[in-house]
Order: sequence, then C-alpha cells, then structure tokens
Amino acid sequence: MNILPWKLFEKTGNLEAYLLMKQVEELDENEDTTENAEQQSVSQLEPK
Repeated sequence: MNILPWKLFEKTGNLEAYLLMKQVEELDENEDTTENAEQQSVSQLEPK
C-alpha cells in the first residue's frame, strides 16, 4: 500500500486529487497482478 495519496490529501485537502491517486494506485496493482499471471502462464508452457 502506498501512502502517497493520503499524504497528498493531508497537504492539499484536495479530495479529487486523493481519489485520482487511489485509482492510479489500484490500476498499477492490477497491472502487476496481470503481469505475474502472464509470467506464470508462460513459464508453464516452457519445456523443462
């Protein structure tokens, strides 16, 4: 978990910026999960 969105909100009080940062953070986490799943799929296909 990244505390940057909360720190941004603490400093600016801008709720829209906080929510945007949270969305970006969630998208990044979902992308990492997808990459890991793809790597596992590829490694299962490779001959040993």
